[in-house]
Amino acid sequence: MHETAHRAKRLPRPPLVQVLGLACAAAVGLGIARFAYALILPDMRADLGWSYSAAGWLNTTNALGYLAGALLAAHAKRRVGAFRTVQIGVWMCIASLAICVVLRDPILLNIARIVAGVGAGLAFVSGGFLAARLAARDEGNAILLGLFYAGPGFGIALSGMSVPLVLAKAGPDSWPLAWGLLAIASTLLAFALRLGRPETEDEAVSRAGSGIELRRMIPILIGYAFYGAGYIGYMTFVIAWVRANGAGVPLQASVFIVIGLGAMASPWLWGRFMKRTLNGTAFAVLTATLALGSSFVALSDSSVLLFLSAGVVGATFLAVVASTTAFVRRNFSIDRWTAGIGAMTMSFGIGQILGPVGVGLLSDMTGGVAAGQWISTGLLVTGAAIGFLQSDLLGARKS
Repeated sequence: MHETAHRAKRLPRPPLVQVLGLACAAAVGLGIARFAYALILPDMRADLGWSYSAAGWLNTTNALGYLAGALLAAHAKRRVGAFRTVQIGVWMCIASLAICVVLRDPILLNIARIVAGVGAGLAFVSGGFLAARLAARDEGNAILLGLFYAGPGFGIALSGMSVPLVLAKAGPDSWPLAWGLLAIASTLLAFALRLGRPETEDEAVSRAGSGIELRRMIPILIGYAFYGAGYIGYMTFVIAWVRANGAGVPLQASVFIVIGLGAMASPWLWGRFMKRTLNGTAFAVLTATLALGSSFVALSDSSVLLFLSAGVVGATFLAVVASTTAFVRRNFSIDRWTAGIGAMTMSFGIGQILGPVGVGLLSDMTGGVAAGQWISTGLLVTGAAIGFLQSDLLGARKS
């Protein structure tokens, strides 16, 4: 009987279960450690007397950390294995969330946000590599990779269900409690992450991989930078915009939940489209759709348009990220995936660094966040237009 139990423990987990486990890392690194800040930003800004640009710095420094973590991911995977790198990244995010409970100094808060960004970069890039390999082994299941990228959507929805209620019940100066709540939720997800552990050690350790010809990817890399700046501007300040227009807690929570649910649904909405579409078309179409959704929030303070905006943005913004990974998978051999995804992440990171503080500065100059939302839309439109210029790198498959 003991031998039977031992064998049962060694039964391989289905790819679906493994991807769902890895998605918990994406939920912590991006859905909670990055995007949930939008829910806390208005209360922190009011309590600490910050400008919009000062508040935006907390997501700019988070993006700086993310870029550093993404660049370190390949080295970390070679040293300790991909899955171990994911775990380290997730626990760095949790530590950052927990320390924000007791910090009020903007410099120290920005340092904590850098730590969270590094952790998210390690977890998301390494987790994306493992999820992409699982998807490659099960080509009949086009949904696997999309499920990993739906993880942040779960983190966003979970944050929307909890943070606004805590802030409303405990009062406007209670934002440290929100950070603590997010740390606890992330800890629970960190334990669920264990479902994503590869079955054998050789699966966890990846090779360095070969380089790629970046000049052949210039359109999608430039377009992705514009996307990074545009989407993060929206995600950082959308709740501040909602609050500025007098919305109460139920509407704030609902908007964030809709964004999260839309992100979770995106694999079903876009999975087959991304699998069929060559060159940069999938990226461009998704970014253009995202631009349309972001424009709704600046057109009117109507709750109907607000929910429409949240739904469209939620259903597309993570699908754009998935489309760039799908582009790399389609155009490069597996030993070049790390290099390809790393190049995409670098471009994405640069955009994310510039977006929050830039949109925040414009909001300060104009006296409100509405103009910043229009800038976000313009950046997304530009990124989509450039993305349409990307051709498929068919020769890369043979090289």
